[in-house]
Amino acid sequence: MPRCLGPSSRLPVPQPLAPAKPMLLAPLLGMLLALAGCGGGGGDSAATPAGSGNDPPPAVSSSFVPVADAQQCDPANPLAPAGQRSGSLAQEKRWLAAFMASTYLWNDQIPGTRAADARFSLPLSQVTPDGVPQALDNYFEALKTPQRTASGARVDRFSFTYGTSAWAALSSTGTSLGYGAQLVLAQPDPPRRAVVASVEPGSPAALAGLVRGTEIVVADGVDLIRETSDAGIATLNAALNPSASGVHSFTVQDPDGTNRRTLSLVAQTVTETPVRNVQVLATATGDVGYLQFDSHIASAEPLLIAAIRRLQGVSDLVLDLRYNGGGYLFMASQLAYMVAGPGPTTDSSGASRSFQRLQYNSRWRSLDSSTPFYNQSCVLDASGRCSSTAALPTLGLSRVFVLTQNSTCSASEAIINGLRGVGVTVHTIGGTTCGKPYGFVPQDNCGVSYFAIQFQGRNAQGSGDYGDGLAPTCAVDDDYAHALGDRAERQLATALGLRDTGACQLASPSAVPRAGHRSGPAVPSRLLRHPLRDSSWLLPG
Repeated sequence: MPRCLGPSSRLPVPQPLAPAKPMLLAPLLGMLLALAGCGGGGGDSAATPAGSGNDPPPAVSSSFVPVADAQQCDPANPLAPAGQRSGSLAQEKRWLAAFMASTYLWNDQIPGTRAADARFSLPLSQVTPDGVPQALDNYFEALKTPQRTASGARVDRFSFTYGTSAWAALSSTGTSLGYGAQLVLAQPDPPRRAVVASVEPGSPAALAGLVRGTEIVVADGVDLIRETSDAGIATLNAALNPSASGVHSFTVQDPDGTNRRTLSLVAQTVTETPVRNVQVLATATGDVGYLQFDSHIASAEPLLIAAIRRLQGVSDLVLDLRYNGGGYLFMASQLAYMVAGPGPTTDSSGASRSFQRLQYNSRWRSLDSSTPFYNQSCVLDASGRCSSTAALPTLGLSRVFVLTQNSTCSASEAIINGLRGVGVTVHTIGGTTCGKPYGFVPQDNCGVSYFAIQFQGRNAQGSGDYGDGLAPTCAVDDDYAHALGDRAERQLATALGLRDTGACQLASPSAVPRAGHRSGPAVPSRLLRHPLRDSSWLLPG
């Protein structure tokens, strides 16, 4: 189980060789399909405007995580441990208000609320799809900043709640319930377009013949493309995000657009492969490495190290992060170091330069810290400690080509920003990234883990204000007609063309859609996944 901060703990400065137990993410097919508004972290808060009648501000906590009212759980809270059910919902909400006032990055922008309002006092048996009491989730949402980015997007579209036991199971087993496919919502509004982005080898999806580019048309008898009713959307969510093992029916369209078929998929535990398609591409001007990296989870580290060893000697690297929502920040730092080597990442004294500077709210400036470019392995063991500390292999590159889309988020964006901060040229090919220069340490109270944004990251040059995402060097739609790692796939082909010519053009005329395949999305596509997967995590002490 992940070791969360205790009530009296302060947030630790992350150390390179003493990480805690891994916090794993779930590779589900269409996790939480929010067809009315897909994307992470919940909808707009409907908090009561500040003014008379609102609750007074909570008392200032002397510790980062408040002690008062901690683990004082309502007897009806279905997630609370049996031995802690001697409190009340009012105490749980008081603790949550104090927690946000203390640790939340935008704690000076928390709207005025009344904790006794009906929507914050629903029966605790009413729960979210993640099993969290709806009353607590509603209250948490109401405490989030209403601030908007320049484009009008919510600044905090990332904070969320999750059941602590479910979180612990994900982090300790490395598996999740699903079909073994990742689904992209390439068109969010009717007529919707839901496309398989990748498939785990040997998974139910793979055995049923689903491949990249397969489109989901119907789920359990409901038209995914056009359905708008609440009941229909609930059926779609239940099929795409199964909560228990079972059989679900899907009608799919094959990638060439010529064949529709109906099949059954059995939801079961599936293990994610976070690093894939490691290969060396021979070109007339030298070998180019290609690496698909989908998630900064604990199991990825040894795979990344092995991949970099295999790629040593290449003249350039194409790093495919288009579906990588983030995860462990220390791993992002490790990979950045392995790409660049010691030259740009160390100063004249041999000390590491800053990969990312972490900034907290004004109450906790004493916790501001710098994450270095970690040059040693860790490899988390079952107890959450490093099992193998050794010098990391390096490529020693002065530039890197990174494939991005709107699902490139958080720790993945930190790789791009961190390398740019020390003078490494990073060309991005694809779409604008998700825009999350933020992170957190999840905190449990009464069986609910609260993932509230607590810090912002900046690179060595102070850059980190990309709430609307990092724009691509070359804008290219995702190419579902070709396999990832195929030299004809448009994003990879454009990266190779940019390398050869210095212009945003395809390296090969074969990198065009196949006959019958629909063109790329007209809007930014995004993986249907829980906001768990769009995060940067620090290592709790």
